[in-house]
Amino acid sequence: MRIAFIHVAQETNDFNPVPTTLADFEGYGVLEGDAIIETLKNHGQVAGHLKAVAESGLDVETVPIIRGFSVAGGRITKEAFDFFANKMRDGLKNAGKLDGVALHLHGACAAEGVDDADAEFTRICREATGGTVPTVLMLDHHANITAKMVDNCDAIMGHRTQPHDHIDTGYVGAKLLLKIVSEKIKPAMAWRKIPLVSHQEQFLTSKGPMKIWFDRARAMEAENPHVLQASNYPMQPWLDVSEGGWAAVVVTDGDRALAEKLAEELADLAWSMRADFQLIDAVGVDEAIKAADAEPKGVVVISDTGDTVFGGSTGDSTILLEAMLRLGIKGPALLPMISRTTAETLYAAGEGTTLTVTLPVGGTLAPEFFTPIEVTGTVRKIGGGVVPLKYMHQSEVDFGKAVIFEVGPVTMLITEKRGVAGNVPDAYRVMGVEPAGYKMAVLKTASNFQFYDDISSRLIRANTRGPGQSQVLTLPWKRLPRPIYPLDPIDDWHKGPLST
Repeated sequence: MRIAFIHVAQETNDFNPVPTTLADFEGYGVLEGDAIIETLKNHGQVAGHLKAVAESGLDVETVPIIRGFSVAGGRITKEAFDFFANKMRDGLKNAGKLDGVALHLHGACAAEGVDDADAEFTRICREATGGTVPTVLMLDHHANITAKMVDNCDAIMGHRTQPHDHIDTGYVGAKLLLKIVSEKIKPAMAWRKIPLVSHQEQFLTSKGPMKIWFDRARAMEAENPHVLQASNYPMQPWLDVSEGGWAAVVVTDGDRALAEKLAEELADLAWSMRADFQLIDAVGVDEAIKAADAEPKGVVVISDTGDTVFGGSTGDSTILLEAMLRLGIKGPALLPMISRTTAETLYAAGEGTTLTVTLPVGGTLAPEFFTPIEVTGTVRKIGGGVVPLKYMHQSEVDFGKAVIFEVGPVTMLITEKRGVAGNVPDAYRVMGVEPAGYKMAVLKTASNFQFYDDISSRLIRANTRGPGQSQVLTLPWKRLPRPIYPLDPIDDWHKGPLST
């Protein structure tokens, strides 16, 4: 049995005006052929896939085609889209006889001129295999499910938790694909589109309304052996596309009526909690900073929701930095920033300089939300390049030029490339800074705080503006289908323009 393996993932934030280029993917590693397995056998979807194959007892050859990953950002360029489309198409056509395709995409990727990039990738793969090879599409659960996606695969499944467990997704998806291929079952898939959009503050599956919704999907799988997969998709909140909205997908062993019934139930359940998903826990910027500074024990994690790099924002917000300096915090505080020009300027100043450096920082990439501020500080460390990290996707990431810049009580990690924006403690450690020694750490994420669990004492969400802000009602939506909750008054999800 020969199973093709493809993994290409990027999550698009349409309010970030900076495009995601092929170079951004290369910063995390673009791999082909056997290098995919050799490099990632202990990481993410690859590790889960290999585990399922090993446990199956089947004679399975995994045929790795292409792997490309970039952290969330603006739309991918046409060059990047064409590159991956061609690699998928040519790789599958030249792979020889295949019995199945394990297709890992994000599901909320948009490209220049292509709203539904992941659905187009799915179509390309389907056509390249002649339309007859079983394909399981494995997605991030922030995917935007569309008709083209559903039409071009045999089954869809997504991450089952937030924070995501990528190994679990690779494992469960591969088990499903092997079952379809080896047992010759005929999966029946039903889905419902829900006219709903929400910020990410209620997206953790360990609590609140999201836990209720995801727990029900797991219960459906446990209650009936004919249910192969039940998956929920609270779409990436900052994807402004013509088919946007939440979705539910159910795959059964040949029982179409059951799939339809359960997909309807999941949609009803999400809709019944629609107001709960809109609750905002974040507090005002000054309140968040003062509370963190007054906390008796560190490290206090401050979530910069508006500038969530893991949600596709630019990473160069100055909002929290300005507040820390204006309020005169005792700190000390950690704060990351992505800024090529600032990193290059400080890098050139030299490590350990005894002279202070005064320059404008940040605020240039998304001027609709952020503005630069002038600061004075000292360069303590220069470094960067490809650095080792304990990270869920891989073991190393390219930072480009990186600088530790001390501005009063604030220690800034400024990188040329997107990297992980300080959301992983090792990003500081490879630059000689131990996060555990700080009172507070700003994380550029709305939900992925797990990397700091071992050293953090408290989480405070700061209600910051930006491409990833929680105030979705005030974002400049242009393409989202209407009516959609909470942007419009709508009392029945069946009345949504895309409801299926």
